[in-house]
Amino acid sequence: MVDQFAWVIFPYLCVAVFIVGHIFRYRYDQFNWTAKSSEFIEKKQLMIGSLLFHIGVIPVILGHVAGLGIPKSWMNAMGVSEHLYHIGAMYGGGFFGVVTFAGMLILTARRLTKKTIRRLSSVSDIVVNLLLLSIVFMGLFSTLVTNNVQPEFDYRETISVWFRNLLVFRPEAAYMAEVPLSFKIHIIGGFLIFALWPFTRLVHVWSVPLNYARRSYILYRKHRQH
Repeated sequence: MVDQFAWVIFPYLCVAVFIVGHIFRYRYDQFNWTAKSSEFIEKKQLMIGSLLFHIGVIPVILGHVAGLGIPKSWMNAMGVSEHLYHIGAMYGGGFFGVVTFAGMLILTARRLTKKTIRRLSSVSDIVVNLLLLSIVFMGLFSTLVTNNVQPEFDYRETISVWFRNLLVFRPEAAYMAEVPLSFKIHIIGGFLIFALWPFTRLVHVWSVPLNYARRSYILYRKHRQH
């Protein structure tokens, strides 16, 4: 029953909250659809932390997409051997995971240790920071530690198959039965952040100013006094 909830009901529940929550907030709370900038309070740590986080997280996301979405047999057919894939996941994923974690650690420490920033932060801001930090840490731990301690475990034959079955609405919790705890915590945290997303400042990710380039120029004229 616990496995059925954790690996079947909970993921779909989080995705449903993610979708419905965004629709609700966009319709009824557009004025708060933004990130409250604290740059005017402290800029250096914000710049370094944000830069490291964004440099690391994009390759990490792409790695997750490839690892979870592309079947192992397809990789083999493309000439990517088990050894080559392992090297890429271990060293490439490990490197960008460390960069992402360093950035998130700086941003979290900044929010918690700077009194003014902490006072301006909502509970959801702190929860999101800590949750993201723990998700990145558990992912990094799984990649660099668990994979070495349990080399016989292959997430492409367990987690990846489970995930792809979720996408086609044929969930099978049995695939997650023998998955190491660190991977399970990482996955649960990942789905949880999706559920919290619509109700936090993370919604500003979707606020890309695409219309900015098409805006008309604003003309300023100097006022002449006669």
